[in-house]
Amino acid sequence: MRTLTSWIDGRTLPATGAEDGFDLVSPIDGHTLYRIVEADQATVDRAVTSARAAWQTHRRSTVAQRVAWLEALARAFEQDAARITEMIVTTIGKPRRAANFEASRVGAFIRNCIAELLAGRGEVLPLDSAPAGAGHLGYAKRVPYGVVAAITPFNAPANLLVQKLAPALATGNAVVVKPHPTGIEVALAFAELAKKAGLPDGLFNVITGDRAAAQALAAHPLTSVITLTGGVAAARALAQAAGAKKFCAELGSNAANIVLADADLDDAATKIAAAGFEASGQQCISAQRIIVEQPVFESFVEKFVAAAKKLRVGDPTDPATDVGTMVSVAAAQRVMALVTDARAQGARIALAPTLEGACLSPAIIVAAPGQARVLREEAFGPVVVVQAARDLDDALAQANDSEFGLQGACFTASLDSALRVAEEFDCGSIWINEASRFRLDMYPFGGVKDSGFGREGIRYAMEEYSQLKFVGLRASR
Repeated sequence: MRTLTSWIDGRTLPATGAEDGFDLVSPIDGHTLYRIVEADQATVDRAVTSARAAWQTHRRSTVAQRVAWLEALARAFEQDAARITEMIVTTIGKPRRAANFEASRVGAFIRNCIAELLAGRGEVLPLDSAPAGAGHLGYAKRVPYGVVAAITPFNAPANLLVQKLAPALATGNAVVVKPHPTGIEVALAFAELAKKAGLPDGLFNVITGDRAAAQALAAHPLTSVITLTGGVAAARALAQAAGAKKFCAELGSNAANIVLADADLDDAATKIAAAGFEASGQQCISAQRIIVEQPVFESFVEKFVAAAKKLRVGDPTDPATDVGTMVSVAAAQRVMALVTDARAQGARIALAPTLEGACLSPAIIVAAPGQARVLREEAFGPVVVVQAARDLDDALAQANDSEFGLQGACFTASLDSALRVAEEFDCGSIWINEASRFRLDMYPFGGVKDSGFGREGIRYAMEEYSQLKFVGLRASR
C-alpha cells in the first residue's frame, strides 16, 4: 500500500510517522487506496520556512518570469489531465465526465491568470490636491504578502487548488497547501508537475494530514495569508489559530433557487436538477432549496421530479453517469438522515432516494416544515427541498431566511423582478435564469453571512493575495 507524505523543497519527505497516520478508503468499492502521514509541527515548520526562503529568493521576480513559470505549469497540467481525472474519480467518486471537465479547467484558469497579470494595474495619485503635496509624485502598486497558506476541500481537488495556487504565484507569493485528505494525491501530483515545469523549489509545498496539520499551518508565524474553502466550524477554528493575519474564506451554503410564475418551468426544472444532483450535490453552490410561486408550484414539482429521474445514477467510472458516489459511506448516511428527519416532521417525499454504500440517488422533499434540518443546514449531498411562496416578497423572505449567503438564483421572464431579486437577495452572487451552481472564473465569487468573506475569481483572488504599497517622491529643485 502506498504512503502519501509531505512535499517540501521539491521532494517527497521520507514516510516516517506513517504509524500515526490514517488510511483513505475508496467510496466506490471500499478498498484502501493509500496511507496518509499526518504532518507534525516540525514538518509544518519545515514547509513554511522553506516557502518563506523561496519567496525571499524570488520576491523580485519579474512579471515576465512569473508568466513563464505559469505558462509552463499550464502546459504540464494539461499534458497530465487524464491522470488527474483518474485520481478525482477514484478518490471521491466524482463521475468521470465531471472529473474530466474539472481537470480540463486547470490549464485555462492558469492562462487567464497570466492574462490578468499582464494587464497589471497601478495608480498614480494627484498629491498636489493637498497644498503640501505640490512638487511630489505618488503611485500605488500591488506587492505580495509572502507565504500563502491554502486549505482546500475534497469536492474539487484540482479546480479549488488551482483557484488558490495560480493567483498566489502570479502575484509573487509562495504557497503551502494543506489539502483535504481526499485531495492529497492530486496536490502531490501538481507539486511533481510543477517541479518538472521548472517552478523553483519551495514556491509550492504540500503538507499531508487532516485538522491538526491545518491548524498548525494557519497558526505558523511566517504565514501571511490564510485562504480556506471549507465549513463554518473549520473557518472559526482556523481564524482563531491564525490570529491577526489576512484570512479569506469561502464557506458553506444552502443555496436557494427562486422560480417565479412567469418562468420557463421546463428550463428551470432541467437546470436546477443538474445543479442539485450532479456530482452528488457535493458543491457549495449546489441547489438545495427551490422556492416556487404558488400558481405554478405543483406543475414545477412534477417537471422537477421528471428531470431528476432522467439523471443517470451509478458507477462514477462510466462516462454516462451523472450522479456517482458521495465521498464516503458516512457522508451518504448523513444526507439520508436529513431526508428521514424531513419525513418524520411531515414533509412529502416526492422522489425517495435509494442508498447503496456511498451511492445515494436524488432525493426531492416537498413542503418541509420550518424546523426541518434540510432547510437550515448545508446538505452537501443530492437532496433538494421545494417550498411554495405566495409571491415575490415571500420568496425573497424565504431565500434570505438562512445563515448562509453564497450564491443564489432566480428564474423569471420579468426584468423588473430580476432587478429586484438582484438588489434584495442576500448573497455574494446571484444568477438570473441560470441555476445556483453555475460559475465562471472571471467574476468575484464569495459569500456573505456565514458563507465567508473575501473573493475568488481571477482578478479578485489576485487582489486578495496581494497588498497595496504606496511610493511617494519629492522632486528635486
